[in-house]
Amino acid sequence: MPLLDHFRPPLSARRHWHSFHNSWATYLAADLNRRLPEGYFAEANVQFGIEIDVAAYEEPGTESRAGGWTPPAPTATIPFAATTDVIEVQVYARDGGPRLAGAIELVSPRNKDRPAARAAFVAKCVSYISEAVGLIVVDVVTDRQSNLHAELVAQLGGEPNATEAALYAVAYRLSERDGAQGVDVWHEPLAVGGALPTLPLWLPGGLCLALDLEASYERTRAEQRVPPLGA
Repeated sequence: MPLLDHFRPPLSARRHWHSFHNSWATYLAADLNRRLPEGYFAEANVQFGIEIDVAAYEEPGTESRAGGWTPPAPTATIPFAATTDVIEVQVYARDGGPRLAGAIELVSPRNKDRPAARAAFVAKCVSYISEAVGLIVVDVVTDRQSNLHAELVAQLGGEPNATEAALYAVAYRLSERDGAQGVDVWHEPLAVGGALPTLPLWLPGGLCLALDLEASYERTRAEQRVPPLGA
């Protein structure tokens, strides 16, 4: 069954995209847990509109909380935006305590709507790749035109392809060949009405799992009773 547009009418007026993405992440994790070898497990991590415990502004010289120290005024304040929407599946290795080994990121509109939000999302992805965490990013958001993959490629030092599709699914893997380190990329363009691909999810030690996005998407559609195109 083809990819639907969950972010614009008519479907967006009938179903909530965030409920669909929540379930999609759950079924992706369930599929991985059936196939991961011993010593690994997958968890869905979905948080919308995350509220950060930000300290209230206080005038210099005012008292801090009881028993606390009142510091001098900060020497600088740097603009920063934390990632406010998280829709991901995390794969952990249990050896030596849970250790992040892989991540699947389902992009939300809030990840794309402002430069600061895009920068926060890209920074998280760069951190994953730098730590040799196998990464897959899936962007089916149609009501925001920013290309997070292009921004990630630029952050990694590569040359973004201006002709790449606005919707995509991409796998990334930190690699080393002939003493030179790089990032391997598997880029698949997506389109409303088209099929979803199977991508490689790389885990430590060269372990690779085939991530069938089409199968998990179809399961989510069936479980949530999302009607087909034209219904």
